Amino acid sequence: MARKSKDPGFGYNSKKNAQSVINDDGSSNVNHINRKRNVNDLYTYFIDISWWQFFVFIILAYTLLNIIFGLLYVAIGIEEITKPQGTFLQDFLNGFFFSAQTLTTVGYGGITPKGITANFIAAFEAMIGLLSFSFITGMLYGRFSKPKANIRFSENLILRDFKDGQALMFRLINSRKTVMIEPEITVTLSVTEEQKNKEFKRNFYQLKLERSKIMYLPTIWTIVHQIDENSPLYKYSKNEIKNLEAHLYILINYHEESFSQKVYQINSYDFEDLITDVKYASASNFDVEGFTVLDHDKLSEVEKM
Repeated sequence: MARKSKDPGFGYNSKKNAQSVINDDGSSNVNHINRKRNVNDLYTYFIDISWWQFFVFIILAYTLLNIIFGLLYVAIGIEEITKPQGTFLQDFLNGFFFSAQTLTTVGYGGITPKGITANFIAAFEAMIGLLSFSFITGMLYGRFSKPKANIRFSENLILRDFKDGQALMFRLINSRKTVMIEPEITVTLSVTEEQKNKEFKRNFYQLKLERSKIMYLPTIWTIVHQIDENSPLYKYSKNEIKNLEAHLYILINYHEESFSQKVYQINSYDFEDLITDVKYASASNFDVEGFTVLDHDKLSEVEKM
């Protein structure tokens, strides 16, 4: 008899065709409204955004600051830093490039502030430049030094014949060359079912796995849940399982050599991604010298049984 587990934090309430609370890549799929924000959120925001977003923000902020100070130099009189060129665009470009030299503390010397107002603005801008680049350096260090797992999960979830019954399977691999030490995995099944009052409710089950913990993982790990009489999926046929409004929520942790500490990663599967009557193709073999060769591109490759 399958035993229900306590709500892992997603809530029991649901509706038909409700979206998964966790995306396939492990990120949150919850839309927050009326959330209070403060300055302390900036650190986590800049640490968590993608690299391209991070550098786009830096380029935009750098350009905007130079535009603002370039306009300031034009407003106080471009003659405060250099000889007027006769047109607004040329004067603005001189102010913009002088701003860039001041902000980065390069100071080529071709343009220099002459009046007290220009010197005051340049001094203030130099201080902003020092603080800005200190902030960016700290963010870069934080992004590089943040302990993070780099596990790839198979794109598909398969249901196949296994031993005397059936089993639910997926695969994972470490994208780094380091060995995963003492990886441990927990898989929770969420099934949305209609109640007698016509409302929908999530039921949660912690799935029993063939292996939930191993000593170390140098290659690929196939996670197997055998559907026996103790499985919450035992009462369903193959087609019923495929059509279930269900999700798998996965939490894996292991000791990462690169950071010398334990790291975690979350992933999820929607049963819409379920493939039946196939098996995973072998992703490793041996070369002529006897070394194991692991093909990362074959992580999700399946073949007919």
